[in-house]
Formats: sequence, C-alpha cells, structure tokens
Amino acid sequence: MVDAVDLKIIRMLEEDGSLPFTKIARKLGLDESTVRKRVLSLKKSGVIRKFSIVVEPAKIGFNAVALVGVDVAPDKLLEIAERLAQMPETRYVVTSTGDHMIMTEIWARNSKELSQILSEKIGAIEGVKKICPAIVLEKIKG
Repeated sequence: MVDAVDLKIIRMLEEDGSLPFTKIARKLGLDESTVRKRVLSLKKSGVIRKFSIVVEPAKIGFNAVALVGVDVAPDKLLEIAERLAQMPETRYVVTSTGDHMIMTEIWARNSKELSQILSEKIGAIEGVKKICPAIVLEKIKG
C-alpha cells in the first residue's frame, strides 16, 4: 500500500529521476536507507516501473512530432497496437476509449518523413481504418 511518504518520494523522482536518495531523505527528514528501501519496494510492487529521461525531440533532430489517433478493426486492436509499439518512430502507444481506439506519439525528422510514416507504415497495416494526426506545436508539461 502506498502511503503519504511514498507519494512524496514518487513526486520527487518524477520531477528528477536522478535525484540521490540522500537528498530525498534530507528533504523528507528520513534516513537514506529508509528512502532506498521504500524505492526498492515501490519498484518491486510495480508502482515504479522504470526510471527514464525526458528528451527534447528537436534538440536531437526530430522536428515533426504528432499525436496520432488510430482507428482499427476491433478484432485487430491489440495486434495493431503491438505492431505500432515495435516501430522505432513511436514514443508511446496506448489503447483508449473516446475518439480513437489507439493513441500514439510519433517523432519524425521533418513533415515529409512524418507523412511517409503515417501513410506507408501505419496506413499500410492491415486493419487500420483511419489515422488522425495532430501536430504538436509546443509541449507545455511532460
């Protein structure tokens, strides 16, 4: 069970995943070993799945980012989601309710490459019915 202290640790690590346990402990008034044990427990229980970094796509040459809704044949939903997840251009893939069955974020070097990914890669997957891209202008949070 996650308690208030665990939530504080989680929030601190969400802000900076490289934050040393000693700094977290100092800010929360805990021993470093207590923080270490709590983080290990959070990882073991699946609350914390992994530590990662946040990259600015344009700084590494990806100047076209799109959030893409994909509608598919219902019997192909998981199969297509898995295929999208295998594509190196996808940053994340989720199944969803609402306007689209699958949502994904695509990074491309430019708009021409983005167009090719959408039409030649995603559009060519059997069972894909509709692709609805929205170009990301500016990321405010995340």
